[in-house]
This record gives sequence, C-alpha cells and structure tokens, in this order.
Amino acid sequence: MRISVFLSVCSSALALGAGAALAGGVIAPIVEAAPIEVVSAPVAGAWAGTYAGGSLGYITGTDDEVGLALIEGGVQTDRETDLGDVGISGVTAGAHIGYRWQRDRWVFGPELGVEFGSVDESVDFTVGGVDAGIDSELNNIVTLVMKTGYEVAPATLVYGTFGVARGDFDYTLRSGGDSLTEGFSATGVAAGLGVERMINPRTSVFAEYQYRDFGNETVNFDAGGGDLVSTRASMSMSSIKIGANFKF
Repeated sequence: MRISVFLSVCSSALALGAGAALAGGVIAPIVEAAPIEVVSAPVAGAWAGTYAGGSLGYITGTDDEVGLALIEGGVQTDRETDLGDVGISGVTAGAHIGYRWQRDRWVFGPELGVEFGSVDESVDFTVGGVDAGIDSELNNIVTLVMKTGYEVAPATLVYGTFGVARGDFDYTLRSGGDSLTEGFSATGVAAGLGVERMINPRTSVFAEYQYRDFGNETVNFDAGGGDLVSTRASMSMSSIKIGANFKF
C-alpha cells in the first residue's frame, strides 16, 4: 500500500513540473543562423576560343638617317651622309584574328594582324648644288605573334607578344622636278606588352605597345647608263594602339 502511494505522489510531481515548464518555465533561446555568402566562381576558359578585332594606332620612334652613294660601273665613286632624317610616323588602322587557349589563369595563342595608314616622312637637301629629297612611306605591316597573358584580376588580362613582322615600304628620290620610286619589303622582329579588359562574355577592349625592328635595307635608284644612286633604309619603330576584340 505504501509503495503505491509513493509512486502516485511521484507521478503527480512529475506531471506538475512538466506543466509548469510549459506554462511559463525556462524557454530555450532562438539562435538565428548567419546568412551564407555565395561567391560566384570565375567562368572557366572565359578567354579561350577564336576572336577577331580591330584597332587604331600611332607609329612613332623611328630614326632613319639619309645617305646617298653614287655607284658607277659597279664601283662607288661618291657618297654624301647626314642629309636628314626620314623616320616615319603617323596614324594606322588595323585588323587581326587569333585563337587562345586558357589554363587556369594563363592565356596564350597566336595572332595574325595587318596595319595600314598614313605613315610617312620627307626630307629635302642639296647635293652638289642640286636640290633633291627623299620620301619614305609605309604601305602595310603584317605581324604574326604569340600572345601570352596572365589574368591578374577577374576579366583583366596582362599579356606580352613576340613574333615576326613584315613591312612593305616605298622610297622616293626627288631631284629637279623628277622622281624615282622604289618599293621594298623587310622582315623583322615584333615584341610588345598590352592589357585587355573583358566588358561582356564576347567583347573586350585593349591597349598595346609593340616594337618592330626591320633592320637595314639597301634601296637602289636607276640613275641611267647603268649607274645607281644607293641609300640604306633603317626601319625600326614603336606602335601604340587601342582596339576591341570580339569572341566567336
């Protein structure tokens, strides 16, 4: 009998304790979870693929001192030096096409480009009491370079270029109202630096500097009777350009 009463009292006490807790006892605090920040991952291979573009530029930094030699019967008989400078400069327009591979942040691939423009220079001088002059003009430049870049920030690429350039030029000798024009081509090295910024998944803009060195080329003018007037063209230049690329 005593055991039954004891169990009954314990059961009543437990029931009362549970009711008190539900009616106004200790309530566990509500903890708000911190928001989870989702960081968007960069698009894999965003620079990879075929692209084409155009540019506007300016060529400067050339240095081409004029000297003339008279060659009679295959033998140089006279020479004049320090007649002036026909280092060409001027505005260019260009087009290019290329392909890029991307490995993590490294981007690399070939690019073929061509440039035209109003790039020329003239100098007048007097030789042996005769007024004369030389005109130098760039017709076009074709470049084939390998571009290697590194994505320094999302959608921003810093790159270098190295390859070959082939230029087509005209030299004109003026004397006494007459003129002789000789065209020549020269192949040299091209190297530069640039930065490119992607403005949407298919379009980017860039700014680039490139140095081209075509070496020295001999240009001969026919003076008649088998005689030649010879000069040496020294073609090296700096090109600064801005443009846009469009990814296919």
